[in-house]
This record gives sequence, structure tokens and C-alpha cells, in this order.
Amino acid sequence: MTKTIIIEDEKPAARRLQRMLSRLNIETAIMLHSVAEAVDWFNSNDHPDLIFLDIQLSDGISFEIFDQVETESAVIFTTAYDEYALKAFKLNSVDYLLKPIDEEELANAVVKFKENYLKKSPHIDFNAFRKILETGNKPDYKTRFTIQVGQHLKIIPANDICCFYSENKASYLTTTSGRNYPLDVSLENLEKDLDPDKFFRINRKAIVNIDCIEDIISYTNSRLEVKVKVFSEFQLIVSRERVRDFKNWIS
Repeated sequence: MTKTIIIEDEKPAARRLQRMLSRLNIETAIMLHSVAEAVDWFNSNDHPDLIFLDIQLSDGISFEIFDQVETESAVIFTTAYDEYALKAFKLNSVDYLLKPIDEEELANAVVKFKENYLKKSPHIDFNAFRKILETGNKPDYKTRFTIQVGQHLKIIPANDICCFYSENKASYLTTTSGRNYPLDVSLENLEKDLDPDKFFRINRKAIVNIDCIEDIISYTNSRLEVKVKVFSEFQLIVSRERVRDFKNWIS
């Protein structure tokens, strides 16, 4: 049986991941929530076959664990970090999963682990990942979008976009003047082209511009409602899994 552990400082997120793994017939030996707790556990127990590793823990970056502990365990990163860093994480790890974790993506990562790394784990260069995070080697983000309107092409600066959203399997943008335009790209593909200092994906259906937020209101089940000027297609609710990251983003 595969020995698996979860290192995640958000206990609800850790429990949710544990339940998702259980549905895939992967049992979790233990859930650890900090660098210090993880170091103590590694020093006293046989190392697992697979680690689900959050990058930012309550007492530091999770890479600090492996400054003190050597392991040959395979790693699947679970993180809210931007795409530029995630691509680098994928080079030597089994895979990465962007929060909130999608069940299908989790299943694919587990299959990848079983097929390629169950008997031989990859060498993880945590120092290389740390350097990427510290240097902030970000790509250029899109500063304008070209939209086709009838026979015409309209150029819309990113600063003039209040919200991107999906509805009925189509994607749209809303401008600061309140106009909606269709897009030929999904929110998943769009997200990596947006400056994360300016735009945040609050749930599966919407990405908002921080400059357009007018109000933030407590909502049911520990969620938040975001009021964005000129947008009225539907309520903009920050999913519970993203509330913490959203609060960090606006602070």
C-alpha cells in the first residue's frame, strides 16, 4: 500500500484533500500543518512514498523542511502560486495541483505517480524552487485584449477590464464602462496571462480586477461576496477555499 502524507497548514483544505484521496483508494498516514511539525515527524518515522506538499505553511516555506531532512519521497505540490512558478515546480516533482484542487486533476496526478514514480521517486531540487520564488522571475502579462465586434476588431486595455467571467460554457469580459464582450479563451487559459497583483480568480466562474472592487461583504459558509462596479450578471462569491488567498491578495 502506498504510504501518503499531507503537509498543509489550512486544516479544512487538508481534510478535503484527505477525503478526495480516500475516494481514490489512497489512505493518508498523517496530516501535518507546519514546518516544525513536519520536521519532527520525519525525524521519528519512516518516510512516505508520496507527499502532498503545500508551499506556504504557517511558520515558513515548506522547502525549509528539507533543509533539515533528507527524503526520497515523491512530491505533488498543492499551491495557490502563480503559473510562472508552477511550471518550474513541475520539472522535477510528480505534478502540481492548483487550489482549490480539482478531483479530476488529482486523479490524474495520482495515476502519473503510480505509473512513473511509485518504484523510483524523482530527485527534488528544493533550492531551485526556492530561488524561483525569491527572484520573482515573472513573465510579461497581457496589457490589452483584442475583441472582434461584428466586422471590427476592438482593442481593450487590461486596465479597462473589471471582470472576466464564464457563463453557459462561454467566456466574457466586462469593461469599466459596463460593456460585455465574448472571449475565445477559457478562464483557465486566460488566468496565466493576467497580472496576479491586479487580477484574482475568486471562483471557477469569475476573475476580478482589484481596482474595480467597490465592496466586500461577509457571505454564508465563511465565504465573501465581492461587489464590482458595473458588473451585475450574477453574484460574485469568493469560494471558501480561496478566501484566505483573496484576503492576502487585497491586503
